[in-house]
Amino acid sequence: MTPDRLRALCLSFNAAEEDFPFNPDTSVFKVLGKMFALSRLDGRPLTVNLKCDPEDAIRLRADHEGLITPGYHMNKRHWNTVTVDGELPDRLVRELVEDSYDLVVAGLPRAERLRLDRP
Repeated sequence: MTPDRLRALCLSFNAAEEDFPFNPDTSVFKVLGKMFALSRLDGRPLTVNLKCDPEDAIRLRADHEGLITPGYHMNKRHWNTVTVDGELPDRLVRELVEDSYDLVVAGLPRAERLRLDRP
């Protein structure tokens, strides 16, 4: 996964946008103002913080030790830092980004979720 592909993936979701609230080097990807991914796209190794179901987070960390870790500077129960420099399959990275987006959307008020469903 390259930085450009990670950015394109994050922006491919309905109503997703990129913001830089912390500094010009840290991309924050949001849906309707709520963060679902955070990455320094020029970082080496390339990592992304993603929201995750707490039980899945623990399992993923055990299954991919060193590549999926508790979220750096985040709530470690709900966020993972995922190293996406090529050791994890791109398919898994895509699933984790999509899961993060879906978790954030599920937490939005019903009216906002319905707005996302409209073309």
